Amino acid sequence: MADEYPFSKFHFQVEWAGTKIGFTEVSGLDVETEVIEYRHGASPEYHKTKMPGMQKYSDITMKRGTFAGDNEFYAWWNTVALNTIERRDLTISLLNEGHEPVVVWKIKNAWPKKVQSTDLKADGNEVAIESIEIAHEGLTIQND
Repeated sequence: MADEYPFSKFHFQVEWAGTKIGFTEVSGLDVETEVIEYRHGASPEYHKTKMPGMQKYSDITMKRGTFAGDNEFYAWWNTVALNTIERRDLTISLLNEGHEPVVVWKIKNAWPKKVQSTDLKADGNEVAIESIEIAHEGLTIQND
């Protein structure tokens, strides 16, 4: 273990609908188990029992540079209609030096909750960044 280093977080890829898309940032890859507290009236203990409940997933935010003619975010966003949406499974992979996945997050039934265009600034010197916020119904983590 002394000769090993943790992985760097800057080498990753995102895949959806069979396409690999480059992003500058991905956040919200977390899952939380809600706590159920219970105590019956005849319990000799003066505290509640805590049990695992339902899982709760954060929304995932992905950011990337804005490119001419690349309308993938907006095309997916435009599939949103009342109670209907094109849901996609996403795969986000942290890559090693050989460009092989070492940690993989699999996201189930994702759909775009929010699409945000770049901000505009007359004296700015930054890359135009757009973002998409994804709601989903499940996240599994595989650490190979």
